[in-house]
Amino acid sequence: MIDILTNLNVRDFLTSLADGDLNIATEFVWVIIATALSMVGGAIGGMLLAGKDIGYQFSAMLGALFAPAGVIPAIILGLAVLNLLTNY
Repeated sequence: MIDILTNLNVRDFLTSLADGDLNIATEFVWVIIATALSMVGGAIGGMLLAGKDIGYQFSAMLGALFAPAGVIPAIILGLAVLNLLTNY
């Protein structure tokens, strides 16, 4: 683990990720993080909305599958706008 953190490429990547520098690698990581968080939120929302009607596990699975459908385009559009604003 120490070897990974002392690698210059990984250190530069983590620094750019923490600084808010937008490049293709950091944007890809932010899309993955947003997708994972939206899946968790969708699962919780599905359980709250339809847990008693269709079962908690099934509603959590449906919520986790349908939540990223709205989040991924919004995150990509938001990152594109941020990239435009930081360049001009």
